[in-house]
Amino acid sequence: MRDVLKRAILAALSSRGIDAKSVVVEHPGELAHGDYATSAALQYAKEAGVSPRALAESIVEALGSVEGVEKIDIADPGFVNFHLSASSLKESVSNAMSEDMWGANEMLKGKKILIDYTQPNPFKPFHIGHLMSNTIGESLARLLQFSSAKTIRVNYQGDVGPHVAKAVWAIKKNGIDPHDVEAVGKAYAAGTDAYESDELIKREIDVINKQIYERSDSQIDALYDAGREASLRHFEELYKVLGTTFDEYYFESQSWKPGLELVKKHTGSVFEESQGAVVFPGEKYGLNTRVFVTSAGLPTYEGKELGLTQMKFSQFAPDLSIVVTASEQKNLFEVTFKALELIEPSYAGKLKHVSHGMMRFAEGKMSSRTGNVVTGESLLKEVTAAAKGRAKESRAESVDALAQHVAVAAIKYQILKQSIGKDIVFDKTRALSLEGDSGPYLQYAHARTHQIVARAKTEKTDMIYHISGQSHDLARLVHRFPEIVEYAATLYEPHVLTTYLIQLASAFNNWYGSEQILDGTPEAAHKVALTDAVRKTLKNGLWILGIPAPERM
Repeated sequence: MRDVLKRAILAALSSRGIDAKSVVVEHPGELAHGDYATSAALQYAKEAGVSPRALAESIVEALGSVEGVEKIDIADPGFVNFHLSASSLKESVSNAMSEDMWGANEMLKGKKILIDYTQPNPFKPFHIGHLMSNTIGESLARLLQFSSAKTIRVNYQGDVGPHVAKAVWAIKKNGIDPHDVEAVGKAYAAGTDAYESDELIKREIDVINKQIYERSDSQIDALYDAGREASLRHFEELYKVLGTTFDEYYFESQSWKPGLELVKKHTGSVFEESQGAVVFPGEKYGLNTRVFVTSAGLPTYEGKELGLTQMKFSQFAPDLSIVVTASEQKNLFEVTFKALELIEPSYAGKLKHVSHGMMRFAEGKMSSRTGNVVTGESLLKEVTAAAKGRAKESRAESVDALAQHVAVAAIKYQILKQSIGKDIVFDKTRALSLEGDSGPYLQYAHARTHQIVARAKTEKTDMIYHISGQSHDLARLVHRFPEIVEYAATLYEPHVLTTYLIQLASAFNNWYGSEQILDGTPEAAHKVALTDAVRKTLKNGLWILGIPAPERM
């Protein structure tokens, strides 16, 4: 409908002698102002030589009638508002009820998009940044999937490098069981402290780092292999809780050699030698100079990223490769992407970095079994424990499963409810609230709609949305869902969807509070149909956000 209106408005402007290249058609903030609005009259009034109001009146006159639109009116200073017909709304409600992929679009049909996210490092805890990257990356993958792209989910993990050597040193030194994930995380912290405080130990760890790369010491190899396997197995347990399944895993132990070879091959053209190291002279391109190979001859994160990108494109040949990391790595990717484009010009326009902010806590320091750092895993456990108390009062078949689903919703929603690049303040009480701007609130609204529809089916109540003179605002909100999904995917911003879902859930709950839906009257069929359309919209919207949609709460 948005496209229909854009074409009609452009035609109307053309008929008035205005060569308009584009117009904006959007949903008004208030439903009272219609289902769509355009500011085209304000945009082209100066060119037309008339007031915005006069041009708006001329546009409306030229438009005449538009199929699917019941009424067109004007609001000062020159907005043109469109109100959909009952038949258009009926079609949207019917589609919501019948289509499994209700809300999907074909914007990216035929495109292959690879998205790299989460990126936890073996031998280190799964921290808050990994939780944020996983939440954002999974939601973006689902948004793109709903826009008909073939999405490839990958996870790049740092299984070699100084952090691994520090952990392995402490495991060996203190006789730690490398299969104990919690102990391995503490070993990394102990190794880091020793590395920074004792020059002799620093040299020992540097030797271990080289041995791990070269796999030249059987004892070190055995400790490394056991710790790596235990870490990766534990990460899989967390992915299962978060609802993520990856198509491919990449590791720094794979990417460092091809990355090193690329740097060597292009030293003198793309890269330069500097004090025994190899750097990319970013200042030539308005960027920073960064080291890609150290003086010890080992690739840095940047150097490994070159090898990783080559592996991704060699295996999958994506039209677009997206990496989701914290904003502190923004400069790193700007430099790395520029180097990659100079090495291989076909990469231009195919590399994208989505950077997210940091998480702070409204409660101050939260408890953590791992010490002073709040890990992503400890946050999940703490919020799950808080949710369990409420879940005991629910009608859910499994209290533990519901508590976990509510915790995931509470955390993910708080991460996704605002623009990706902004820092967030996590407030546990607000995140778990059933009274407004929260993931559990959306889950509860979905569970309520599901129970109504399930009861209607048991009572054999028909579900038929009919055309009425006063179409319900809920139907108008349901109609917007596919366009909201497309818009969120275009911007790479899930918060567009969270804002919409809260509006829909709130509108439904207000309607539910004033209506008896299963009242035994013929009107019940209409009300149940509308409820079912809201149910499917909430269910699909929650899926896109990566949030479970319980049927009982």
